[in-house]
Amino acid sequence: MVLPGTSDSPDLAIAPDDLRQLADHDASPRTLPGRAGPLAALDTGGDGPSGTVLMVAGYTGSKEDFAPLLAPLAADGYRVVAIDQRGQYESPGPDDPAAYSVAELAADVVDVAHVLRGETGTPHLLGHSFGGLVSRAAVLADPDAFRSLTLLGSGPARLVGPRADLLDHLGPLLEQGGVELVHATLEQLAMTDERAQVVPEATRAFYARRFLANTAAGLRGMADAMTSEPDRVGELAATGVPVLVAHGAADDAWTPAAQTEMARRLGARHEVIAGAIHSPAVENPPRTLEVLTTFWSSLSDDAR
Repeated sequence: MVLPGTSDSPDLAIAPDDLRQLADHDASPRTLPGRAGPLAALDTGGDGPSGTVLMVAGYTGSKEDFAPLLAPLAADGYRVVAIDQRGQYESPGPDDPAAYSVAELAADVVDVAHVLRGETGTPHLLGHSFGGLVSRAAVLADPDAFRSLTLLGSGPARLVGPRADLLDHLGPLLEQGGVELVHATLEQLAMTDERAQVVPEATRAFYARRFLANTAAGLRGMADAMTSEPDRVGELAATGVPVLVAHGAADDAWTPAAQTEMARRLGARHEVIAGAIHSPAVENPPRTLEVLTTFWSSLSDDAR
């Protein structure tokens, strides 16, 4: 989820002039089949001798949230595909908020996984924030479609706390003035956030363009889904799919404590990424890469 934060943030590992989501990556745009329409993706291509990875963005996010990871992972032999979920940025979506339930979105992810499996092998799955809830549901729907699951800055159940409160406030604005009014309100809020002020102008322009491309139904439906998702940790543990729980040291969505407890309940590998808040892939790419590749390489002899 890419919304203004509320925590006292640490010094970020990235430089203020880092373009973040606009980082060079050499991945090619492509579309993949989704049940409600085509899904926009970035694909690093190649045979993926180290493995295939499918990455799923969070609320108001996009495939570009993984941009700093793409070229390094490709250089390490991974074939990586990052997608916009339906209704996000460059993926069209239905006008019905009910079409953005966790189950509906997870079905898209399963379909994409089947395509990738036919191309370069069963993928590792990574879901960021709300994308983690969707990815978890995809694994529950079809455990054999995935080699592993990484929950990056995601939690055991529905979002609570300041970010959930913000979504409650934005709902009426969406009804009154659509995506444009919500964006204008968030821009005003960002003016009070010191972290937003160090974001390069080109990246801020991208954020605006991306947010305004979201469907109103998607923003409403995903917000409802994210704030009503039940705890399914026990179900996930029962699948036997290897899980990594990773998050920023100062995550201000699901708390570090909540994610630590989730990892314990899952018996999962657990990694805390220093110098990161809720978006480690752009806030501390080097450490995020280390965490991911160490996990995936540890499964290289896994029979899945």
